[in-house]
Amino acid sequence: MEKKVNVIGAGLAGCEAAYQLSKRGIYVKLFEMKPKKFSPAHNAENLAEIVCSNSFKSNLKTNACGLLKEELRMLDSLLIRIADETRVPAGQALAVDRNIFSKRVTEEIEKQDNIEIIRQEVTKINQNEPTIIATGPLTSKDLHEEIKDLIGQSELYFYDAVAPIVEKESINMNIAFFGDRYGKGDSSYINLPMNKEEYINFYNALIKAEIVKLHEFERKEIFEGCMPIEVMAKRGIDTLRYGPLKPVGFVNPKTGDRPYAIVQLRQDNTAGSLYNMVGFQTNLKFGEQKNVFSMIPGLENAEFIKYGVMHRNTYINSSKLLDETFNMRNNSNIYFAGQITGVEGYVESIMSGLVAGINMANKILNKNKVIFSEKNMIGALCKYISTENDKFQPMNANFGILPSLDKKIKDKMERYDKLSDISLNILQENIKTLEKTEDCC
Repeated sequence: MEKKVNVIGAGLAGCEAAYQLSKRGIYVKLFEMKPKKFSPAHNAENLAEIVCSNSFKSNLKTNACGLLKEELRMLDSLLIRIADETRVPAGQALAVDRNIFSKRVTEEIEKQDNIEIIRQEVTKINQNEPTIIATGPLTSKDLHEEIKDLIGQSELYFYDAVAPIVEKESINMNIAFFGDRYGKGDSSYINLPMNKEEYINFYNALIKAEIVKLHEFERKEIFEGCMPIEVMAKRGIDTLRYGPLKPVGFVNPKTGDRPYAIVQLRQDNTAGSLYNMVGFQTNLKFGEQKNVFSMIPGLENAEFIKYGVMHRNTYINSSKLLDETFNMRNNSNIYFAGQITGVEGYVESIMSGLVAGINMANKILNKNKVIFSEKNMIGALCKYISTENDKFQPMNANFGILPSLDKKIKDKMERYDKLSDISLNILQENIKTLEKTEDCC
């Protein structure tokens, strides 16, 4: 096989993938449509442009994203190294000077002898050539159509309307109960009953909470497909009680009373460690979600591992389409990387580029796949995006996707510290055989 790979998209994931390929002796054609064409959210010519927050989140290993960054440092991630070099004061978080960061990434990629940067839009994908598609959440219209043909229209999503997800361990089961409406089904939902006073207090806080302002190009697309819960609530005080908070068909087994309103949580992963809030697609600011949704009985101490979002976000149903290396199941030439795969966040996108780049290189060099342990944050995310899930939605790094400890630890920070130690020790033990062993990490 010719040692040449096309990488489409020079954002965070595409640049990381290109670097990982280059350092392994693979020639890379890195395609970037800027400056000839810009997405609605981009305006700078440099590669790896950061368009939202300049924060890469916490550096603490008791934070899931902090653990993920430490794993990536151990694996020689170019972009995390540059983020460390261009950091600005932000307490325990890793925040960067966004302009210097993008400039430095561009310089590093440009000086790689075997990376050719091609400044043009890609509208066609040659399925016979080794290719990594890393075009991000704002994939251009023509390429969007091409990807749709590649994977099938039903597996490509146009926007992200996601409800918050909480850790099951943090739900107060003294208040909550399992059950389905009218006792039908297999009692798979966790139900959070509310009396009239609790509901009214929650309702008033919800309609007064601050929302995130969407880009103009996002508004029509998103709101035609899904109504945020706060918008629904503003239609009248009882609207939610006839909608997602409808109490009909329930009796609280703990009290024998019929709830005035009820919030349902649905299992979100196969391990049953994560639950999402049914019908709670929202555009509230993250801090407001924490404050308002914690008012719901049973969620007073909830650990929100993912807040609700509503924004323009092209992503594929990776759970049906990709394996744990971000390779298409039905076309070994094609890998995906970045937010288009359903990983959410800067660091998560970099991780996907690293994994795709390493494995594409190994494929071309006739080496075995590198499949990371599910006890690593990298491996847990890879497993999440590649495990079939009818309700698949984008996911960020969180401790809820790691396997549970053999021994329960009640203190959250102590539990996270233990999980981090396990992850880093496994990676350290196996890092020397990264490219030699099939299941090395």
